[in-house]
Amino acid sequence: MRMHRKSHLDERLSNCVNLTVADVSEKNMKAAATLRNLLDFRGIFGNGNAVHLEIGCGKGRFACELALRHPEINFVAVEKISNVLIEACESAESAGIKNLHFLNCAAEVLPRYIPEGSVDRIYLNFSNPLPKLGYVKQRLTHPRFLEIYKKLLKSGGTIVQKTDDGDFYRFSLESFSSCGFNIVERCEDVAALGDADNIVTEHEQRFMDMGKNIYRIVCEVR
Repeated sequence: MRMHRKSHLDERLSNCVNLTVADVSEKNMKAAATLRNLLDFRGIFGNGNAVHLEIGCGKGRFACELALRHPEINFVAVEKISNVLIEACESAESAGIKNLHFLNCAAEVLPRYIPEGSVDRIYLNFSNPLPKLGYVKQRLTHPRFLEIYKKLLKSGGTIVQKTDDGDFYRFSLESFSSCGFNIVERCEDVAALGDADNIVTEHEQRFMDMGKNIYRIVCEVR
């Protein structure tokens, strides 16, 4: 079902001071990724703290909670669907969160905005598993995306992925390994760990209510 455009969306987006909206004048993703409009993290956050990046933040529950728990870390939450992202931005502003910035773009064009070697950690929370074979290259843990993430991460930087899809979990493990990442953790039932630091996302709660296992992978750049 197609999502209805939210009322006054453009105006609401323009009023969000913690948002960078991608330039959509270049429609070709490959060409857009070669351009540079790099974010100045020190200028945005007013400090040189570590930067963590969430790709596909949805309505922002995870990013907002994580930023509140860790004021010593700067967070950038990425979402390509403006209709969804506006809720995350407005939630962060309402809560007065200062260490969270939003970026409205697709993962393919992250090199245009995120400086190389500037990110300490990337979160991939419940990305679309896209099970049909014809969409394999669109999965956010496909090697073509992992090579992008490797350039954005610092040496020793980490990726944390959570999913409810066992096939996607196994695909991701293979992709991480084939791209030279070191698998630090693999878990097939996050809830069973009783991890107090785990932030339950909107999708995660829904999947757990359905009785699904939550899978987690933590890997690092070698």
